[in-house]
Amino acid sequence: MNLKTPYAAVDFIVELIDRPDRPIILIERGFKPLGWAIPGGFMDYGEAAEATAKREAMEEIGLEIELVDLLGAYSDPSRDERQHTLALVYIATATGTPKAGDDAKAFKVVNIWELPKNLCFDHDRILRDYLNLRHYGRRPRLG
Repeated sequence: MNLKTPYAAVDFIVELIDRPDRPIILIERGFKPLGWAIPGGFMDYGEAAEATAKREAMEEIGLEIELVDLLGAYSDPSRDERQHTLALVYIATATGTPKAGDDAKAFKVVNIWELPKNLCFDHDRILRDYLNLRHYGRRPRLG
């Protein structure tokens, strides 16, 4: 019997609702893999996914967030080069000015039509799914 299981993580797309066009926040990772990513992090044992998202938001971007939707679960074994990671991805809202902290070297507030190309992990796929939901009301396909 194989008792090894994937690591549980929570990622979140934060829309700044106090700015025109509801831009989102990306972080520049300070540790490998380097590049731009949506904020997120690993769950602590005994912690609910929603609590992880709120804790990680304070640690990485210095903002209180309100979770508004669950975009999906992303579990491709190759999504994180460090280890097999299962991520629950939420859509959240916030107001104010972010500040980079924890393992975020920097942050960027971007309009959705200005997303960078060098995204970490599978965040390009996640953001495509988010844009399909935001613009067309289409949820990500399963499988």
